[in-house]
Amino acid sequence: MSVEVRVPNLPESVADATLVNWHKKPGDAVKRDENLVDLETDKVVLEVPAPTDGVLGEILQADGSTVKAGDLIATIVAGAAANAPAAAAAAAPAAAP
Repeated sequence: MSVEVRVPNLPESVADATLVNWHKKPGDAVKRDENLVDLETDKVVLEVPAPTDGVLGEILQADGSTVKAGDLIATIVAGAAANAPAAAAAAAPAAAP
């Protein structure tokens, strides 16, 4: 199930924010309440936490984007597990000598 990540309500008298820095990339595992991205306004820097455990799906707003309260910025695949590189390497067929 896909869960939307939206810009939270901004402080009073603030119309928009700049998306400063994503801390995760698509395919990364996330835990509920883990900081996904920082938003900066002229008054404060806000952290946007993951609403659920899962895997970060698509990022819809890149670093440097201007966003408003309620804007959809990413999706999380709830309950999914990230693909571990070690598991992928173990599943790959061995090369013939």
